[in-house]
Amino acid sequence: MASNRVTEIVAAVEARCPDGRGQPAALVALCAEWLPVTGAGLALMTADGPAGTVAVSDGPAGELEELQFSLGEGPCVDASRTGRPVLQPDVARTAPGRWPAFAGGAHAAGLRAVFAFPLRVGAIRVGVLDLYRDTVGVLSPEELTDALAFADAATLIVLGLPAGDGGEHGPRDPVAVLDDRAEVHQATGVVSVDAGVTLEEALMLLRARAYAEHRPIRDLARDVLRGVVHFRTKDDDR
Repeated sequence: MASNRVTEIVAAVEARCPDGRGQPAALVALCAEWLPVTGAGLALMTADGPAGTVAVSDGPAGELEELQFSLGEGPCVDASRTGRPVLQPDVARTAPGRWPAFAGGAHAAGLRAVFAFPLRVGAIRVGVLDLYRDTVGVLSPEELTDALAFADAATLIVLGLPAGDGGEHGPRDPVAVLDDRAEVHQATGVVSVDAGVTLEEALMLLRARAYAEHRPIRDLARDVLRGVVHFRTKDDDR
């Protein structure tokens, strides 16, 4: 049974989206309005890392999700892996030692504090709710409790479950992702064959090259699929 605060959050989302559409977007908007943060992002997660962005409140939140998918590291990745919140009230001070590649992109995107909350049902990974600030600062115990309630509400919304016993609302439709990352998965398979490595190693190669060339991994994936970029052992510079 959801807490009163979680029920209140879900009710507010439903009030903004009476037809059931756009609830993830309404949730991240409420995060920015009700919590002491600048913006929020909601992403699906698997054991291999970020699987797709469900909703973002603004541009920097989108940058946050894209960075973590492209690099395979960051607060949301660790939060999903450990099942525990990852709180970074001063990204510039703590991120370089923990996530070297993520740190530079986060600073460029104006992310000064990041708080990642795993969405789980038992041991099953569902996703992560990422909150960010454009100024440094911790969450107070009361603010942290409220953020956890938003994470619980996000879990219900992502899974399409009611906050209580179903009431008048019943189950919701499954959420859709904002970005289609099928190209990245297809390119990973091409690189795996091209370079003679496992799929996991192929994705690491893609991420490393995208980072080195300062470009989104999806752009690199498209070039791989078009045959413009190769990862053959003897032709890495082609």
